[in-house]
Amino acid sequence: MAYFHTRDGCSLYYEPIGFELARPVVVFLNGTLQTTMYWKVIAEALKPELRALLYDARGQGASDLGDLPLTLELHLEDLQGLMRHLALGPVCMVGLSHGALLAYALARRRPQTVTRLVMCAVGAGRTMRSRLIVRSWSTILRKAGLAALVAAVVPHVFGERYLAANAKVLERVAKAIVRRNREPAVAAHLAAMAGYPALRSLLGPVAAPLLVMCGSDDPLVSVRGAIELADKSGGRHLVVNGAGHSIPVEAPKLFVETITQFLSGRWVDMPEGL
Repeated sequence: MAYFHTRDGCSLYYEPIGFELARPVVVFLNGTLQTTMYWKVIAEALKPELRALLYDARGQGASDLGDLPLTLELHLEDLQGLMRHLALGPVCMVGLSHGALLAYALARRRPQTVTRLVMCAVGAGRTMRSRLIVRSWSTILRKAGLAALVAAVVPHVFGERYLAANAKVLERVAKAIVRRNREPAVAAHLAAMAGYPALRSLLGPVAAPLLVMCGSDDPLVSVRGAIELADKSGGRHLVVNGAGHSIPVEAPKLFVETITQFLSGRWVDMPEGL
C-alpha cells in the first residue's frame, strides 16, 4: 500500500495502475462514500491505452482524516501535492460528484495541470430536492449512524433500472459501503460540503477538452444543470438514459468506451444522449 504524507502529516492512500506503460495518466476522483475500490475495474479496463492513479481523499477509504478542517482548498492542495510527489505533470481527470467538483476547480484555477476532463453526476446548480436530500444525510448520520445513512443513500445514488436489476444484492452493496467508510470522516465530509462555494460561482471557460456526463434518472443532478455546466465551460454533455448518479457502475461498458475515446483524443462526433 502506498501513502503520500501531506504538509500537515496526513497520510493519503494512492494506487497507480498501469504505470509501467508510457501512456497519459488519468486521475480518478471519488464521490462521497466512495473509495479507490469504486474505480479499479474501470482503471484496469483502460490499459494499455492509459495509466491510472486512484487515491482516497482525506477521510475516504484508507486515507487519514487529519487534523485540519476539510475545505475545497485543502483537497486541492492535497491533490496537487500528490501530483508533484509522483512527478506526473499535466494529467487527464475523471471525477464523480464531489470528485468532479474538485477536478473542475483545479482545471479552472490551474489550467496547465489538466489536459482533459470528464465530470460525472454534477451540474451547474443544485435543485431544491437535491439540497434537501443531502441535508437529510447529515441528520440521519448524526441520529442513526453510518449504516442507516448508507441505507438512505442507496436509493438516491442508483437509478431505478439498476436498483431493480440488482435488488438481491443491494444489501451486500450497502454493507460494503459501510465497511469502507468511517462515521467521523463521513460526518466531517458532509459538514465541509455545506461550506463549499457553489459550483455556479466557479463557472467559466475550461481550457482543456471537457465532457459532462449525467444520468437521466438522477435525483441529485438535473439534466438541465449538467447541460448548463457544459455550455458555460465550453464543453460537451452526454446524457446516459436510464442511469442514476453512479454512471460508471450502472453503465460500465458505455462509460469505459466513452472515456477511452474521449481521453485518448479520438472522439470525433460526440452524441448528446445515449
